[in-house]
Amino acid sequence: MLQDLIANNRRWADRKISADPGFFKRLVGQQAPEYLWIGCSDSRVPANEIVDLDPGELFVHRNVANLAPPQDANYLSVLQFSVDVLKVKHILVVGHYGCGGVAAAVDGKRRGLIDHWLHPIREVHHDHKHELDALPDERARWDRLVELNVIRQVRNVASDVFVQDAWARGQELNVHGWVYSLANGLVTDLGVTVSSIEAADGLDRFRNIPDASEG
Repeated sequence: MLQDLIANNRRWADRKISADPGFFKRLVGQQAPEYLWIGCSDSRVPANEIVDLDPGELFVHRNVANLAPPQDANYLSVLQFSVDVLKVKHILVVGHYGCGGVAAAVDGKRRGLIDHWLHPIREVHHDHKHELDALPDERARWDRLVELNVIRQVRNVASDVFVQDAWARGQELNVHGWVYSLANGLVTDLGVTVSSIEAADGLDRFRNIPDASEG
C-alpha cells in the first residue's frame, strides 16, 4: 500500500511539472502564505483542496474538532509563527458538519485521552444547552454545536496575546469562522470575522447566528 502512495506522489509531481515547470523551484525559494487554516484532522476535510490553493499558499494546523485551546503549545507555536513570522492576513477557523469529534464530546461515551482534549466542546454545549435543547432533532443540535464550537475557537484565537499584539502594532489580521459541508463540498462563512481588539471584545453579539448547515 505504501508503494502505491509513492507512485501516486510521482504522478502528482509529474502533473505539476507538466502544467508549470517552475512550480517546485518557486516553492523552494519562499513560503509566503496569506492564510492560516485551523481545521479538523478529519480525512474528508483537505484544507488546500477545499479552497483550491496550491502548496505554499495556505499554512495549516489541524487537530481533532478544530480546537484553538490556549493551553496547547503546538497550536500556539503555529499561531505565533503564522502571525509574527509569516505575517498572514487571515486566520480561518474551519469546522465541518458531521464532525465526529464534536459528537464524541457530548455522546456520554468514555474514550480515554481524547475526552480531555474535547472538554472545551462540552463547555460550549453546557453554555448553550437551552438553545440546543430547543432544536427539533439530534442532527440539528449536532450541526449547531459545530457552529458554536467554531465561534468559541474564533474567540480563543482573537483573544490570544499574539493576535492582540499584532493588532496593537497595526498589523493587518482577520480571524474568520467557517463551516464546511461534507454533503456538498461548500464552505459557509458564519459571519463572525474579527479584525481588531475592539471587535474581539464584542464577540458575544455573534451567538445567535443563522443555521448554515445546508452550506
